[in-house]
Amino acid sequence: MKKALKIGFLSIIALLFHTATYAQCAMCRASVENNVSNGDTSVAAGLNLGIMYLFVMPYLIAMVLGYFWYRNAKKRKAKIAMH
Repeated sequence: MKKALKIGFLSIIALLFHTATYAQCAMCRASVENNVSNGDTSVAAGLNLGIMYLFVMPYLIAMVLGYFWYRNAKKRKAKIAMH
């Protein structure tokens, strides 16, 4: 119960004391805007691909860890059932 209260308290504190941030640095944004205004969209496409790569990797890692956990749990359950 104390652990849940601590987590709840820290979550409320984190929500109250947050700062607004932007996803792109000023130089990246200026570079993309300049290239797009000149008709070159390859830099913007590359930046979007990089963002998607960074977005997908945590989910991919979680899926791989989940698969190994499931496989290990399945083997453990089969081993217990055999005895």
